[in-house]
Amino acid sequence: MDGTLTRPVHNFNYIRQQLKIPPEEDILEHLEGLPPAQARDAHQWLLEHEYQLAANAELAPGADQLIQYLHLHQHSLAILTRNAYSLVAVTLEAIGLSAYFQPDNIFGREQAAPKPSPAGLLKIASNWQVCPGQLTMIGDFHFDLSCARHAGAKSILVNTQGNLWPGLSDLHTSSCQQLLQLLRNQHNHHDRA
Repeated sequence: MDGTLTRPVHNFNYIRQQLKIPPEEDILEHLEGLPPAQARDAHQWLLEHEYQLAANAELAPGADQLIQYLHLHQHSLAILTRNAYSLVAVTLEAIGLSAYFQPDNIFGREQAAPKPSPAGLLKIASNWQVCPGQLTMIGDFHFDLSCARHAGAKSILVNTQGNLWPGLSDLHTSSCQQLLQLLRNQHNHHDRA
């Protein structure tokens, strides 16, 4: 969601500094290892910080048209995010895409082990009664791509100028707009065949 449907705004270095997390450590993993009271306070600070980011979220270029196109062509849509579940609705409202995602197709860090764990994608596959190989994860970071790879799903890297993780991505596009154009071209090619 963040950095895929929205413009990336998370400053992870700032978050690590505020929560006294070493630069090389994963934020969520670090918080899980803290004593309960300290973890609760850190999670509360993180939730409040992320709420401000969610409330002010802006669409990534072309993300709305991509979601509308996928919906129009009857692709099932889900969100798997390392963000808190409660913030997904805030973000989707801010970017105007609430109507395209049902609550039971939204998985935050409370519903499944955070990416790169494949747990969330496997839950989605189970809910939709499809094999994971029929799913495609669209994301902007190696956690998204690793999650897809571990689940046996396809992966598309978007919103990066280069293919930063070629061994993990099945396709790379520099934007949601470019991905949409590829899908339209593919659709038109099938219609003519």
